[in-house]
Amino acid sequence: MKLFKAATTVCCIGLMGAVLAPGAKADEQNRKTTITFSGPVEIPGVHLVGFGVLPAGTYVFKILDSQSDRHVVQIFSQDEKTIYATILAIPNYRLKATDQTVITFRERPAGEPEALRAWFYPGRNWGEEFVYPKARAIELAKASNLPVLFTPVELPVEVAEPTKLGDEAVVVQLRQAPIRAIKPTGEEVQLAEVVTPPPAEMQVVAPAPTVTETTTTTTLPATSSNLPLIGLLGLIALGGAFVARTAARRLQ
Repeated sequence: MKLFKAATTVCCIGLMGAVLAPGAKADEQNRKTTITFSGPVEIPGVHLVGFGVLPAGTYVFKILDSQSDRHVVQIFSQDEKTIYATILAIPNYRLKATDQTVITFRERPAGEPEALRAWFYPGRNWGEEFVYPKARAIELAKASNLPVLFTPVELPVEVAEPTKLGDEAVVVQLRQAPIRAIKPTGEEVQLAEVVTPPPAEMQVVAPAPTVTETTTTTTLPATSSNLPLIGLLGLIALGGAFVARTAARRLQ
């Protein structure tokens, strides 16, 4: 049974990936990626009123913030003039990178929209695993029989104005919200059981350069003869004798 469910999930992901691949274009700046969905897709996060499920169409995904162990992803309209959602995500590692965008989904009952699970940028071994509200995470975990990331904090789910989705206040709330994972049984588990973080970059420390102390001895050049010194001593002796003789005469 578990094998059948796993196979079903993989097939579902593979089918959707094949549909999306032709419409996916990527840009290194902000990891901007244009994605075309062939059917409706459920999304988590703070979204525009009426867009908790994105209708079939073309959208632009961008990373707004990736400076910590959690990321903030935004979904825009194709012309990038409207923000549909601002979503909290956790880096998720995969063993093999691909040259195309990969979007994975949660398994859903027939006839219901696919639920967005993760987004992998082309050429990278790690992507974004999306975080759902707790109540919805429990439902998705039971439907897919897999753990789902969630936040226990009650965040605003919908906003009426697209500009508010980019407000600093919303982003700060997402950055500070705790993140956990929940099993289909309702048991909370550690993130490590659900997400494999990117391996820490190996910091290669260059060995300290060896400093060799060099002592330089300067030798003054030797004179070619001692005669000048002897002559000087002779003059000093004659001067001393002259002074002594003069002093003796004065005493007589």
